[in-house]
Amino acid sequence: MQLRAYHEYPSRRSPVLAQNIVSTSQPLAAQAGLSMLARGGNAVDAAIAAAITLPVVEPTGNGLGSDAFCIFWDGKELHGLNASGRSPAAWTPEYFKGHEVMPFHGWDSVTVPGAVSGWVALSERFGVLPFETLFEPAIGYAERGFPVPPIIARLWKNAETNLAEFPGFAATFLPDGRAPVAGELYSNPDMAQSLRLIAETRGAAFYEGVLAEKIESFAKEHGAAMRVSDLAAHQADWCGTIQQSFDEVHLREIPPNGQGIAGLMALGILDHTGLRDLEADDPRALHLQIEAMKLALKDTESYVGDLDHMTRVTPEAMLDPDYLKARAALIDPTHATDFATGTPPARGTVYLTTADASGMMVSFIQSNYAGFGSGVCVPGTGISLQNRGAGFSLDPTSQNVVAPGKRPFHTIIPAFLMKGDAPLMSFGVMGGPMQAQGHLQMTLRTQLWGQDVQMAVDAPRWRINGGLGLACETTFPEATLQALAGMGHQIDWEAPDNAFGFGGAQLIARLENGTYAAGSDARKDGQAVGF
Repeated sequence: MQLRAYHEYPSRRSPVLAQNIVSTSQPLAAQAGLSMLARGGNAVDAAIAAAITLPVVEPTGNGLGSDAFCIFWDGKELHGLNASGRSPAAWTPEYFKGHEVMPFHGWDSVTVPGAVSGWVALSERFGVLPFETLFEPAIGYAERGFPVPPIIARLWKNAETNLAEFPGFAATFLPDGRAPVAGELYSNPDMAQSLRLIAETRGAAFYEGVLAEKIESFAKEHGAAMRVSDLAAHQADWCGTIQQSFDEVHLREIPPNGQGIAGLMALGILDHTGLRDLEADDPRALHLQIEAMKLALKDTESYVGDLDHMTRVTPEAMLDPDYLKARAALIDPTHATDFATGTPPARGTVYLTTADASGMMVSFIQSNYAGFGSGVCVPGTGISLQNRGAGFSLDPTSQNVVAPGKRPFHTIIPAFLMKGDAPLMSFGVMGGPMQAQGHLQMTLRTQLWGQDVQMAVDAPRWRINGGLGLACETTFPEATLQALAGMGHQIDWEAPDNAFGFGGAQLIARLENGTYAAGSDARKDGQAVGF
């Protein structure tokens, strides 16, 4: 990656260079993380403080009832943490009898929230500041209020009509019966109290104490399945990472139940194409990436689920080099194809990244799934509950079929790049199905084509819409889009201000001198900060 004095794409931002750095989707959360570094904390402390602050200041993407994942370089070794929750014990297939698909909102989309357990696990193993200290910025904003940023205000407005009917939502997030407008102060004193309880008990209040009891009581009131016993049974898992190489660079992802393996598969497929001979914005290069990702997503949608339940097709089989080479052979370099699922050999989200002068780097993501999640908010707590249960299938032949105590398929994924045993970049691209596609685009732009982190973030993005459908940002040159259409891609133009459609990227790259360069996406309200 080279730092450049000018960029090839329209941008209001330059890379932020510092020895200690935080990049998030909300400026106040970025400052919360930076304040922990200034107080002697490390990158883990900074990441946790930012993650705790984000449910307060960006409730449109996450909440106290979110899930989370993390990839962390401790200066010597890479770690992976899966803090996603499982289904309630009562969620048998029979529980959903009469449904053709899993509910997308309401109590029957709520799985056990895992984010709080992720904060605790990271702090206990790698943090240096007191756990309670990490909550101070979030509690302050929840109590005193914060001015709502423009993009978040727009997303909040959408929820005003879509979610107002769900239990507890209006009372929590629609003060005076409406969403706050940009610049208006919003406070959430109930969330402040919940944060205090979580801090004081190191999460115990959330999973087996007073907050867990309030969650169960509200569930019973609405005939839902969640119980304290479901919450108490939860644990975050240190799961390691899986990887795929492209030349000397290794992309690392969290193992399933997430979609990160799709980015690895696409990168492995591209290893067997002529991509290296093309420039970054050549329509032929874009075509190869799109086709590789279509192949990868087909398999991911068919085979990925809770790792403990992937008995027929394993991640190792999906990443088998011969299999990926065979999938690459299906790509027509001149024309788009609507691929079928392969047969491997038998064997609303927020993202943040931090790094410190000691060499630690953190890639962290947490999400309610669909913006505010299920729409269910527990009265008197400020807890908005995720709708990750919508990620299950009701197809009895699917590895992702709903079952008690099972993790659903997940869209949220952090990413990390290594070169040998050295860290290169911690990054993520929030935004549902865009995430694995964004990981591929960021990896190739920074590593194959040498774009710096902000330039890669600012570049136009594409997103597969299924079949031959392809969404492209309107910032692509018209000639590029015409060339892709000529190859058979069915193009839908979308503006870059579609806050979910093309995701929000945050990148931190480690430079050869040990300092860092960070890029933050103008498609979000966020920023990169450092010292």
